[in-house]
Amino acid sequence: MRSALDVYADSFDDVPSYRAAQPDDTYLERLLARDDFIQLVAADGGTIVGAMSAYVLPKFEQARSEIYIYDLAVDENWRRQGIAERMIEHLKSIAGDVGAWVIYVQADHGDEPAIALYAKLGSREDVIHFDITP
Repeated sequence: MRSALDVYADSFDDVPSYRAAQPDDTYLERLLARDDFIQLVAADGGTIVGAMSAYVLPKFEQARSEIYIYDLAVDENWRRQGIAERMIEHLKSIAGDVGAWVIYVQADHGDEPAIALYAKLGSREDVIHFDITP
């Protein structure tokens, strides 16, 4: 998991979020043991070159779930080799196992590689995202 956090920090150029205040091992172990959290990695030997973190969200209007891809990144040296697409394909098989009817993800304006990948794999829905401070 720490290697996945390193991939995110480097890929998103966001060291403060992913390296500065990492949770302790007990927290990460509990997170990884949860049925509603999915962590995938792509590795070359012992080196993590890609990572995906997703959440299973049970729905209330029907007995089904959705999966939200929270983070997906591939190390800069490993991009354009189909790694992200293969992780999403693997997530699709997990979606079937957990009764998810859809997988969704957001991409930031200007992140053309991510937008192109997601457009190739699914339908686009333009929304406005708001962060509400608790």
